[in-house]
Amino acid sequence: MFLVGLSGGIASGKSTVVAVFRELGCAVIDADVIARQVVQPRFLAYQQIVHNFGSEILLESGEINREALGNIIFSHPEKRQLLNAITHPKIQKEMLKQIFKYFVLGYRYVILDIPLLFETNTLTKFMKHTVLVYSDPQTQLSRLMKRNGLAQAEAEARIASQLPLDEKCKLADHVIDNSGDWESTRREVLRLHSQLEDSLDFLLVRLVAVTAVAGIGGLVCFLLRHFLS
Repeated sequence: MFLVGLSGGIASGKSTVVAVFRELGCAVIDADVIARQVVQPRFLAYQQIVHNFGSEILLESGEINREALGNIIFSHPEKRQLLNAITHPKIQKEMLKQIFKYFVLGYRYVILDIPLLFETNTLTKFMKHTVLVYSDPQTQLSRLMKRNGLAQAEAEARIASQLPLDEKCKLADHVIDNSGDWESTRREVLRLHSQLEDSLDFLLVRLVAVTAVAGIGGLVCFLLRHFLS
């Protein structure tokens, strides 16, 4: 099994691409979903966030108001770094658990859906392939304004807070252009999926894992014979 890092830009249509991969039966680990889970009130990250950002970011239910928190970190880069320092270790720990689950289940590859994969650049070294979901600037701006009900200036500011898509294209191994219609995007995803499925990269990981397990098993048997004799 090998890892495929999937990213995009705000409103570039990454969710559309992920939906097609899921339809194909691919294993997908969504960092955003995990990020929402680890900041629930019962977890340590929640307490750390409230301590550092104040109770004004909470909803009446006591949960974190993601929109209010988002407004803070978009306007203050140092606050974004603080939030990342709190949440990223917890997110990565949960991702590792899910990766192991899919490895045991025998998947050839696992997609890690990570919005800031190229901005943080801490996980790219673990990816056999990286994929960027691209849309042209005007389409991206239009989608964001419509989706979030934002004025043009506010939408442009949010896009500017991320690494430009053109720059990310240079860093990615594969680019899926989502500027057009759904069918065009789906064809690109199908083509990439076929390429990844045909890859033999997963065999090397399996071989290393089997060798390691066999070695550990042999050591355990040796120790048992030694202590029982």
